[in-house]
Amino acid sequence: MSPVLPLRISPRHPALAGHFPGNPIVPGVVLLDEAIHALAVQAGLATAGLQLGAVKFLAPVRLPAAGPDAELALTWSGSIAPGGNLRFELTAADGTKIASATLTWPGTADASP
Repeated sequence: MSPVLPLRISPRHPALAGHFPGNPIVPGVVLLDEAIHALAVQAGLATAGLQLGAVKFLAPVRLPAAGPDAELALTWSGSIAPGGNLRFELTAADGTKIASATLTWPGTADASP
């Protein structure tokens, strides 16, 4: 079973104001940023030098202006470690797959400081 981290996107996120007025859709870059940040915090790693590989956006995340936060599940397989490769997926609460991507963390597992 893949590890799971919950992600919450607020309808008050500043990127939603112009993306798109009256029909807010969470920009893909926000989804990627939130996922990468959550993975980095989980592993205690910095994101400088991270390599983002194949990215697929499969469904939009829409948020009503005054509604609740979007609740997403972040799952991954692979290694969250220096030099590690992983694949992650974001899934909505109803099971809809939202996005997937591959990452390579900077450094190597056996590098000296």
